[in-house]
Amino acid sequence: MEEGDGLRQRRPIRPQVITDDTLVQETHSTSTYSGKVFRATLTFLALSLLIPSLAALCFLESPIEPHSLSYQVPPLMTGVLEPNLKLRKAERLYEGQLVGPESLANIGDVLFTGTADGQILKIEDDQIHTIARLGRPPCGTRDNEPNCGRPLGLRVGPNGTLFVADAYQGIFEVNPTTGAVVQLVSSTTPVQGKKMSFVNDLAVTSDGRKIYFTDSSSKWQRRDYGYLAMEGTDDGRLLEYDTLTKEVKVLMGGLRFANGVQLSPAEDFVLVAETTMARVRRYYVSGLTKGGVDTFVDNLPGFPDNIRASSSGGYWVAMSAVRLNPGFSMLDFLADKPWIKKIVFKIFSQETVMKFVPRYSLVLELGEKGSYKRSFHDPNGEVVTFISEAHEHDGYLYLGSFRSPFVCKLNLKDV
Repeated sequence: MEEGDGLRQRRPIRPQVITDDTLVQETHSTSTYSGKVFRATLTFLALSLLIPSLAALCFLESPIEPHSLSYQVPPLMTGVLEPNLKLRKAERLYEGQLVGPESLANIGDVLFTGTADGQILKIEDDQIHTIARLGRPPCGTRDNEPNCGRPLGLRVGPNGTLFVADAYQGIFEVNPTTGAVVQLVSSTTPVQGKKMSFVNDLAVTSDGRKIYFTDSSSKWQRRDYGYLAMEGTDDGRLLEYDTLTKEVKVLMGGLRFANGVQLSPAEDFVLVAETTMARVRRYYVSGLTKGGVDTFVDNLPGFPDNIRASSSGGYWVAMSAVRLNPGFSMLDFLADKPWIKKIVFKIFSQETVMKFVPRYSLVLELGEKGSYKRSFHDPNGEVVTFISEAHEHDGYLYLGSFRSPFVCKLNLKDV
């Protein structure tokens, strides 16, 4: 047996050669592992926050039960609807001296309006006087609005008195000289089994016999108009009050946000703004078609508020919000997505959501058959904001607002 037989041979120990590539590999391996740990930790933390938040969101109740609505593509802003700056020629009046002059009426050159603090005001020789209150103070907050009252639609009757629709209390007759107030219709009295939660606008026949008025909803009050618009509730109504028999009856039901009211010049039909549906409906009150209903104008370029007669025999329609085309309309986008609207109102208040509605002011004049005659615009609402009504008097267009602290006056000769 030779020397070395039976001995375990050992492999020679080779020194490890450390190169730059080796360092890069080790560093890469370490960083990859650290990155994985970091991403896993971050994912875990995100999920630990997201899952409970989603679970909580699912259990939160939404204040609205939105309907799925279908709109046509808004009309193109061309031709008569071409954007312009005509409303910027208007003059702001009494700025800071009143808030929310929703509706306007004239007896001679004396202007009357109702404001957000529950007052009926007379404006004569540029002096503002309070002639009546329909509710009682305190006023100025959302919570006390029902007690304070909120005068909306305003009309002058044939005997020179004012007829007022108060959102919370009903229909009133107000003597503009003495300030005496008589309640004609109380919101607390149900009509055909439904309460009136949001009395809105009214129109009076030339003989004073009939008053046509809207109740926007039996569910939502005026202070929740954002919920009403977004939910698409179809419980709005057009009603008729007979001043002789003292009876109230329903002429139309199933309206989505029934709003402005206007009699035709011949008083054979009543126009009703259906705000949520961006259209104006028509109800025939006399003639061969009495009791009939049709659509006067559909697919408006905005969501209509009050309607008033124009001197041309047509109608002024104030748009509470616009549907720009080209452009983006949040209400159009969300119309057929009720699940998104539910989530939105679980997270945000209606006041926050309404801030996303563009401040684009638009007044449209319709012809006697509903055709577009002309339009006045103020993109971004630099001068005229939050229009609720366009009231024509003596060559001027007075513009009311549901929240602005002023009245605007536009000389129609300038446009």
